[in-house]
Formats: sequence, structure tokens, C-alpha cells
Amino acid sequence: MKYAWIEGQRNDYPLDELCRVLDVSESGYRSWKKGGQPAKKRLTDAQMLVLIRSIHAEYKEAYGSPRMVEEIRLRGFPASKDRVERLMSENGIQAKHKRRFKVTTDSKHNLPVAPNLLERNFTPDAPNQVWTSDITYLWTNEGWLYLAIVLDLFNREVVGWSLKPRMTADIVTDALTMAWFRRKPAAGLMHHSDRGSQYASHAFQAKLADYGMICSMSRKGDCWDNAPTESWFGSFKNERVHGERFETRDEFKAMAFEYIEVFYNRKRLHSTLGYRSPNQYLKNWLDSQPQEKQVA
Repeated sequence: MKYAWIEGQRNDYPLDELCRVLDVSESGYRSWKKGGQPAKKRLTDAQMLVLIRSIHAEYKEAYGSPRMVEEIRLRGFPASKDRVERLMSENGIQAKHKRRFKVTTDSKHNLPVAPNLLERNFTPDAPNQVWTSDITYLWTNEGWLYLAIVLDLFNREVVGWSLKPRMTADIVTDALTMAWFRRKPAAGLMHHSDRGSQYASHAFQAKLADYGMICSMSRKGDCWDNAPTESWFGSFKNERVHGERFETRDEFKAMAFEYIEVFYNRKRLHSTLGYRSPNQYLKNWLDSQPQEKQVA
């Protein structure tokens, strides 16, 4: 049966592609999976607009039309790209515009730097093979905050992060420590960052050695060598920071926790992951692995 075959391929291919190949509807597949329950009916333009506005508000204006289409479909309603684009355009609904942000890297130091082993290979074939890190700065009415993150390139999940009022070495070691305790990867993982003094510091390099990690660093002045992490900061600032005022550092920390742990890792649809969230993408991969190869 077509639907059964689709079910067996879900871990390897996006649902829309599978349905297109077999010339069946996604709503029909979902109805079959629910045991023959009726699929949700096609929404009128007025109903679709209410749903679009609800998602737009729920996700704080983070989604443009491609992610909006996928989110509507995930909620069980048929939706075409052209229709969603039209309704959003006619009603002035759009994602927040991305802006350029300054680089915080301080590479003017005499500490040893590592070669660029990653070489822009941003698509490892399993979790815990390549982690990337970076730091950015953020303003509150109480003063600056600095955010360091650790990203697993496999599913673009933020596995570790730290917020501090000073950009010292402990901000990056704390983020790495959080990531290690969450994942406990085997020795040999590659950790990639820029050449900033925090990452070149003796404390951070010692931590990498303790965890059995291999150090890789971007070439001097080349932000594209760490593009996925730079892109993450751009999305974070665009979707939660730009245009907002934070009275206190604690207020900002609460927002950062909500964005990273509640929204981004668990819910935000990622185009690189076939419009799945980082957690869902990892779960799908784990479910497809033999039991003895599964990782936490």
C-alpha cells in the first residue's frame, strides 16, 4: 500500500516529496496514519488568515512564508505555498527583516591557534561529530551581556550556552561544559570556533583536552568558516532581540532560555533540516538507527 511505503521512508525523505512521487495527498496519508479518521478540511481564506496570524504571534514574527506553510501542514491543514504567500502579502504579515551585526572576535593575541580542520564541511552524518561555537554581545539597560553557544552541526541544536556580563574565558568553558554533560560524546569530536582569545585561552584548550576533543579554528578574519553559528546568532537577534528593550539582565536571560530551550531546539522549523526542529530531526535519526548505535 502506498501509505505504508511512505511510512517506512519518513526517516529518510520529507513527507511532501514522498507524497509527490506516489501522487497522493499529505492529508490522505495523515488520515491513514490516524486509522482512517477524516482529514482536517480545507480552510477558507478567512480561517487560514486567522491561523497564520495565530502562528505569527505565537512564534513572535519569526516565520516567513516557507516555514509558515510547513507549520500549517504540521497542524494538519492543507496549505499551498502560493496561497499562504498571497494571504501574508495582502495582510502585511512578514518575518522580521534580518540585519547585519558586528563581530566580537578578538584575535589580536599571542596565544597558539589551531588549523582550520573543518574546512566548511557543515554536514556531518551523525550527532556529536562536529560542534561549533561563537560569542556575541547584547545590550540591556543594566549593561552588556555576552552569549556563548555550542552548536551540534548535525541537527543544528544548541547543546550548550552561557550568558555573562563579561567576555572572559569562563563564558566559553561553561557553555562547553553544559554541552558535554548533556551529550557526553566519545573522544574525537571536532570543536570549531574562531581565533578569539577566549577559545585560544589555556583554560579552554585544557577543557577540550579533558574531553578528548580536537580543536579547529577559522582562518583569520573569515566569518564564513563558522557560518552556521554566525547564522544562528543572526536568527536569534532578528527573532527576539531587534526592536525590543530589556530593562534587566535577568529579563534577557529569561528570554534567551525561552528562545533556546523552548522554541529553537524543540519547535523552530529549520530549512536545512527539511523543515524539522533540531530535536525532531535528531529523534528521527535515532529512531532509524540499530539499537546498539543509538546515542543519548
